[in-house]
Amino acid sequence: MDLRKVKKLIELLEESNLSELEIKEGEEVVRLSRFPTAGTIVPQMVAAPAPVMAAPAAAPAATATTATASTPAAEPGLPPGTVVRSPMVGTFYAASSPGAEPFVKVGQQVKIGDPLGVIEAMKMFNQIEAEVAGTVLAIAAENGQAVEFDEPLFVIG
Repeated sequence: MDLRKVKKLIELLEESNLSELEIKEGEEVVRLSRFPTAGTIVPQMVAAPAPVMAAPAAAPAATATTATASTPAAEPGLPPGTVVRSPMVGTFYAASSPGAEPFVKVGQQVKIGDPLGVIEAMKMFNQIEAEVAGTVLAIAAENGQAVEFDEPLFVIG
């Protein structure tokens, strides 16, 4: 692909509302993006246990994802309090690596922004943070188990 074509693609990207553009011409591939790649952003490092024996000890978090919290729990089987729900579908991990202490335990005091757990989704580890300060009243998710979007993970009171 010659330089004139690449320059024209850059102009098209700038004039459009697209955030990325990838063109394949034979075996040549050109990918243009308005945003820097994850390698240029300093990601928050979170180590998470792997469901299989051999896996990396740490993986970058896509974002410091915060779970959605709902006010007083009306969930059956959960104590009253603020329910921290899963912001995505994935695998929940209570600790940063196998054998490590969990981020939180029932009865532990947490502040806003404290890590509660990690959800692995598509090989990315997303930290779940407390949106309210208080005491962890319940942990509804099992370590290493799949969680659904909006599923209760914790109750903070």
